Amino acid sequence: MIVQKYKDMLQGKSVIRQLSEFATQRGAEIGYENVFDFSLGNPSVPVPQKFTDIMIDLLQNKNPMELHGYSQSLGIPAVRDKVAASLNKRFGMQYTGNHIFMTTGAAGAIAHAVRCVSEPGDEIITFAPYFPEYGPYVNLTGAVLKVVPADTDNFQINFEAFEEMLTEKVAAVLINTPNNPSGTVYSTETMRRLAAIMTKKQEEFGHDIFLISDEPYREIVFAGVDSPYPSKFYANTLSCYSFSKSLSLPGERIGYVAVNPECTDADLIATMCSQISRGTGHNCPPSIIQLAVAEVLDLTADLSVYETNMNILYKELTELGFECVKPGGTFYILPKALEADAVAFCEKAKKYDLIMVPCNTFGIEGYVRLAYCIDTEKVERSLDALRKFVKNEY
Repeated sequence: MIVQKYKDMLQGKSVIRQLSEFATQRGAEIGYENVFDFSLGNPSVPVPQKFTDIMIDLLQNKNPMELHGYSQSLGIPAVRDKVAASLNKRFGMQYTGNHIFMTTGAAGAIAHAVRCVSEPGDEIITFAPYFPEYGPYVNLTGAVLKVVPADTDNFQINFEAFEEMLTEKVAAVLINTPNNPSGTVYSTETMRRLAAIMTKKQEEFGHDIFLISDEPYREIVFAGVDSPYPSKFYANTLSCYSFSKSLSLPGERIGYVAVNPECTDADLIATMCSQISRGTGHNCPPSIIQLAVAEVLDLTADLSVYETNMNILYKELTELGFECVKPGGTFYILPKALEADAVAFCEKAKKYDLIMVPCNTFGIEGYVRLAYCIDTEKVERSLDALRKFVKNEY
């Protein structure tokens, strides 16, 4: 007999993916250049040329067994050492390679982090708005995801609600900064207050509460925005990273868990991750991609286009009367829909070939997400469609 819970999940497919598929189908009818598809967070800027050059060099000059054979369960030791050194240089940390576990993107990192620090029945808290896949990431481990309602004034943390929900059952807190879908970056003030509350509750409850920090947008931060490194504020932090956005490599599925050297059992957690892999089938990411990213750790793709696109959309949306917190990073913007029903709003937008994502599944109703990781020229062309949509429908 097949497992019913996974069968039931077929009725709750990702809204993002469904809208992306609709946009592709519509594009086949009228030309995809005429569909203003803001659905999917797929990076739109090219990978750095140096990464391509390194891949070519590896393929031409490295031993094929080193490139295409299995790496060690924790990842290639030299790569882990380089990741640790890069983080130490950038953020003033004290990582060693023993604190790094290489993963298949941030999703793989979170999957391991959650299993390291929670048992079935434990609670893990996150903050709305949040990436919908946190649900299966957490709940399918046997832990239970609890969502703190959003602070819609600025999309920082609703601390009053958080403190009420932070009970003895909580094993970990899962944050995402810069945030998908709001584009908000948690400030130094926010991180200090979060750390103080969690430290106090650890002492009160007599057990560890871990901070799992989901950081795939770490490098996409706009000019003048305060963007602190969460692990600097709280010892029991597991940093979950992906190179998907910084290097425009989502299809390569490469990232890592970085275990704060000051956390409980810091020298065991990365090794524990390798044991978790035995039950999840993770079994380390591709060797060649580990070797390649290790040579470009301090590079990014040209991320400036995202700030350009954000400013264009933010200006137009606010002039059209949308309530909108200005993003501090990522390539998402989260305006409030012009009616209470965000799903109905997005359905009406489709008539104008505007594809936006209603955020009901992100833990916040009445808002829509636009992923502006598309060509600036297309963002500019979308403005006429946006104006017509608002004028005709509202």
